[in-house]
Amino acid sequence: MTRLARVREHPSAILLVAQGVVVLAYPFLDEEFAGRAVVGVVQMAVVLLAVWAVRATSSLTWVAATLGGPAMILTVIEAAAPDTDWVILASAAFHAPFYLFVSYAMVRYLFHDDVVTRDELYATGAAFTVVAWAFAYLYAAVQVIWPGSFVDYQGAGELDWFQMLFLSFTTLTSVGLSDVLPVLDHARSLVMIEQVAGVFYVALVVARLIGLGARRRAPERD
Repeated sequence: MTRLARVREHPSAILLVAQGVVVLAYPFLDEEFAGRAVVGVVQMAVVLLAVWAVRATSSLTWVAATLGGPAMILTVIEAAAPDTDWVILASAAFHAPFYLFVSYAMVRYLFHDDVVTRDELYATGAAFTVVAWAFAYLYAAVQVIWPGSFVDYQGAGELDWFQMLFLSFTTLTSVGLSDVLPVLDHARSLVMIEQVAGVFYVALVVARLIGLGARRRAPERD
């Protein structure tokens, strides 16, 4: 089997790596249109990879494609007009359910049998990170609907999307390192929902994978 063929067998791994590339590359890109355009292109690639990853599961690919198509278009529009309220709201309306569905498809993929494959391990990480991306878009929408919902450590509001992503990751992982704070009740309620989602993910998905791994090793010890 060629190296390319082996890569194609693990779409979840490629999706996970692509998301990591966006996170690492974002600080190096300026706020000018060129920088936003590069981020937009990479994010479009992430959306495509997410649809591809869903195809590897037993979930409905057409649902991911229906949400992912408008999400890609809005990614381009958002790169050109990142501070336009209706663009932010429309982008969140498609990106958030799209990423939540991708996460659902991957979790369903993880639970479809009692065998833990390498791609399922990659899907465990990818499913977790796409939830963080979904909530980042929801936070951006909340900030538009209820201005002043979030502040940074200096007390400034009107935060950018990357700050929302940082808040989402720190909330979902429950590490408590974020310097972005929800200060209005609507924002705090959404943050609490993500905190519960993060705890349940570790309790249900990760614990199941550990249990399956231990059960597989038990006969070997016997």
